[in-house]
Amino acid sequence: MRIGLYMVALHDRSLPDALDAMRAWGIETAEIAAGGFVPTPHCDAARLLEDPDRRAAWLAEFSDRGIELTTLNVNGNPLHPRPEVAEKHSADIYRAIELAPLVGVDRIIVMPGAPGSDPAASLTSWNVAPWETGLLDAREYQWSVAVPFWREVAAFAAERGVRACVEAHPHTVVYNTDTLLRLFERVGAENLGANLDPSHLFWQGIDPIRAVERLSGRVWAATAKDTVVDAEAVALHGLLDDRFSRVERDPYQLGGGFTVTSPPADAPWKFTTPGKGHDAAWWGRFVRALEAAGYSDTIAVEYEDWDTPVDESVPLAVRTLSEAGAGR
Repeated sequence: MRIGLYMVALHDRSLPDALDAMRAWGIETAEIAAGGFVPTPHCDAARLLEDPDRRAAWLAEFSDRGIELTTLNVNGNPLHPRPEVAEKHSADIYRAIELAPLVGVDRIIVMPGAPGSDPAASLTSWNVAPWETGLLDAREYQWSVAVPFWREVAAFAAERGVRACVEAHPHTVVYNTDTLLRLFERVGAENLGANLDPSHLFWQGIDPIRAVERLSGRVWAATAKDTVVDAEAVALHGLLDDRFSRVERDPYQLGGGFTVTSPPADAPWKFTTPGKGHDAAWWGRFVRALEAAGYSDTIAVEYEDWDTPVDESVPLAVRTLSEAGAGR
């Protein structure tokens, strides 16, 4: 299994400079943002679609450094109740599907999306414990939006030989193994699979290795991002801690006027670099579980470590994964 990088970590650098850093760190493959929540400084999908010469020159940046482009990432919320968000993110997904085969890529990564609670809603809704019937009604409405959308996306992708890898992510309709399997069953598309990111499972108490086993044959992308759980903070605040606040200065834009918020300093859990939350032995078991489940392509480091600079975090992740048996 090769070691890759989700290149959002290096959006502050030009594409050549980012790729040079990746080569120096021993990164073998690239997952690149092509739309959704994040900017796309390394992948102007619309212009790449229009111009074969631009595509060839762009791909040469990767091949000249011995790095293979494997995945286009379009994580966003195409089911958002506000059209200005949903339409943009949906268009990004369809554009990425069109671009993928033209740049030698056969898969995209997507988030499942979060509709509102009902047709009149203007904000997203996430109900994790539908203990009364109104919440069940909201859940069924959300799935009635999600299933036809992903059925259409999957059909469009299948016509172009592209697989869509869904990332189970809290605050969306698909956030754990059960809801991911539910999406596969209800959509019924053979080219809909999983991007397995253990960081979103750890803090929910889900064993990512057990998740891989349950998803055997449908894991087509994997992320290397770790999580630290603070037992004392959990004891005080629980895992479902809502003490997030607005970022007043230079907040990260998500589209539609929405921005990323800030967690509390004593958060019950936080994302970190592989090796800081779980050691190389655990990551070795994870890599072997992926391979046993039929996936042995690439595992992409995702940088979301609040405490470690990227130039320290990514090399540490690479060393951890190498010790775990991934990479050259």
